[in-house]
Amino acid sequence: MTAIDLETQRQTILHYWNHGVHSAKEIHILTKIPIQTIYYNLRKLEKTGTTMHKKGAGRPLIITAYASRTIGQYVRRNPTISLRTLVTKISRNGVDVSRETVRRHMHNSGYQKNVPKATPMLTETHKAKRVEWAQKHLNDDWTRTLFTDETAFQLFRNTVKHWYKGPRPTRPIPKDRTKIFAWGGFCIKGKTSLFCFKNIMDAKFYVSILEKHIPEVSNLMGNRWRFQQDNDPKHMSRLAKSFLQEKVPEVIDWPSNSPDLNPIENLWNIVKRNVEKRMPKNCDELVEFMVEEWNSIPKSTLINLVSSMRDRCELIIEKHGERIPY
Repeated sequence: MTAIDLETQRQTILHYWNHGVHSAKEIHILTKIPIQTIYYNLRKLEKTGTTMHKKGAGRPLIITAYASRTIGQYVRRNPTISLRTLVTKISRNGVDVSRETVRRHMHNSGYQKNVPKATPMLTETHKAKRVEWAQKHLNDDWTRTLFTDETAFQLFRNTVKHWYKGPRPTRPIPKDRTKIFAWGGFCIKGKTSLFCFKNIMDAKFYVSILEKHIPEVSNLMGNRWRFQQDNDPKHMSRLAKSFLQEKVPEVIDWPSNSPDLNPIENLWNIVKRNVEKRMPKNCDELVEFMVEEWNSIPKSTLINLVSSMRDRCELIIEKHGERIPY
């Protein structure tokens, strides 16, 4: 119903009220206006003597269904469009609104504005290889796989969102933020110890890390286990391949450019988020919190991540090698 129709109903009800007809049922019979609308307006007449809406403090909401569709079209054509530009464009259609009104409308319609999540590019060859790999390993027993990776933890990381009222809170962040690197592995039975370091990893250093942790893995998994790593050049070096061939029962092949397939990426995200919430003040605290949060990951999380591997394989096949939401 349009605003004009509503105003006509209000004026009609007011007319009968002023002429002594105060019964909602009688007005309904005479006008066919919905009975609830009549009751609503009669209550206002009894309380305020008028059927007019009480004016609020802010600008009235005037984004009609047509204006909403127009906004949607502009956003689909240009996802980076600003609120200021949206206001200018819809004003040309006779809709006079503020940026705050448009922002509120966008929020209520489910829109969010953020920087797109960066993800490695996939070529058609990558996609085909990912599907081939997923089909090959769809029915694997993932319970005997050790998933490994290295990552970087940044001091003064600032990604956790905060609720606030008033001005947006600030957090002083130094321009040069120190990084601490970490290597770790996990399986359905548990985790390796977290190895933290500052120097750049090369093939020789990588092998030294594996030498340190292979005994842990053997104690954890026995003699029948397999080792997972991505295709980083240092992982695929002759030195690393020679070591793995001699010390590891089996190394699983892995598709290139596929962090979404490796559940340890999810584990890193959990640890990084928990470390950031503790707001370490220096490198010593950063390392301390990294180790503590790594060690505190419950076994149920490890089980769920390992159990997700079949779903990941199925999704890769279903999406023809495209990225999957993991």
